[in-house]
Amino acid sequence: MIDYSKISDIFCLVDEFCKDFDQTTSPFLLGKPSKRPATMSKSEVISICLFFHLSEFRCFKHFYLFYLQKHMQSEFPNTVSYNRFVELSQSVLMPMTIFLKTCCLGRCTGISFVDSTPIRGCNKKRIKRNKVFKGIAEVGKSTMGWFYGFKLHIVINDRGEILNFAITQANVDDREPLKNESFLKAVFGKLLADKGYISEHLVKILFVSDIHLVTSNRNNMKNSLMTMNDKIMLRKRSVIETVNDELKNICQIEHSRHRSFANFISNIIAGLIAYSFFPKKPAINYQTKQSSQIFAF
Repeated sequence: MIDYSKISDIFCLVDEFCKDFDQTTSPFLLGKPSKRPATMSKSEVISICLFFHLSEFRCFKHFYLFYLQKHMQSEFPNTVSYNRFVELSQSVLMPMTIFLKTCCLGRCTGISFVDSTPIRGCNKKRIKRNKVFKGIAEVGKSTMGWFYGFKLHIVINDRGEILNFAITQANVDDREPLKNESFLKAVFGKLLADKGYISEHLVKILFVSDIHLVTSNRNNMKNSLMTMNDKIMLRKRSVIETVNDELKNICQIEHSRHRSFANFISNIIAGLIAYSFFPKKPAINYQTKQSSQIFAF
């Protein structure tokens, strides 16, 4: 899926950010800097992680050993061993996260969608034997049943761009991230969600922040007045389900081959950055028309 003609564009963008990041953080580093030059720069490591998530490979080891080191030697001549690169990918977690927050998130248009998707750490049968996420991951339940791992909460606009994200344990309620002001700091207008976000108290909290939470009613609830515009937009809420599907099946943010928690987080961050470079994202065609017609009652 990756357009290899844009490799240089993505690398230049990442490289410019890494230069600014090093220049800003260098006065605050403790200890003396290493005199030995690094074999691979931060920009090279981050770019390789992004190229994997933009490719059609399912396994990063096969991508690195059998494609990158054989067919992309001209672009990355100083590649290290696979084990060493896994260590380097964990060391660039902070600049990669800041790059995602500052350069890759979209802007709110007044119509936003929020949802959570399970990120499974392992199969349900291997929960007791899993050591990577021991003491960190929890058992939770989604519409597809019980799972062991975490939840990825995302907010998108009507153009399919990610506005913000949060990673929580699997047993955390979907409404908890919405109570955090920083999670919805850049969101305004209407926020559409599924029935799992129904909460009268949450509606009042968000209303103070100029956010109108719109959800459908449960079967055991009384009908409430809702504009036709809100009903139509709730039917379009499936766009965020499509985004979650692309993050999992194209960007590879979920797999069971992690060997450390830092590797798990860096894999999700790289997948979210790779999604922002997609030329075409799931979106809805939303247009408003103003009418001067006078209605008589």
